[in-house]
Amino acid sequence: MTFTMIMEIAGKILDGAGVAVILIGAAVATIAAARRLLSRTRVDVYPRFRQQLGRSILLGLELLVGADIVRTVAITPSLQSVTVLALIVVIRTFLSFSLELEITGRWPWQKKNDVVG
Repeated sequence: MTFTMIMEIAGKILDGAGVAVILIGAAVATIAAARRLLSRTRVDVYPRFRQQLGRSILLGLELLVGADIVRTVAITPSLQSVTVLALIVVIRTFLSFSLELEITGRWPWQKKNDVVG
């Protein structure tokens, strides 16, 4: 087995893990929200659902970026593939920052007691 084949497999594993994290996280968040709706503790169902879903998407995106990096750097390190990777990372970084703001109410570089405003 060659290095390129190993890196391709590693990229596919990371891709699969990223998708699995998003799907499993969405299912767990949905089940937890449904349980809260059916029980008497209906307080904060929607915000908690969004927070749990956002966390799973954020983790899944991190794994997907890792897969893209492995494939681009190890398999096809051309100027075109690195440029495409850079665009993907910029888009996913923006999504990650947006999700972090949505989940915690603050930007990733802010301290816990800082307020967005």
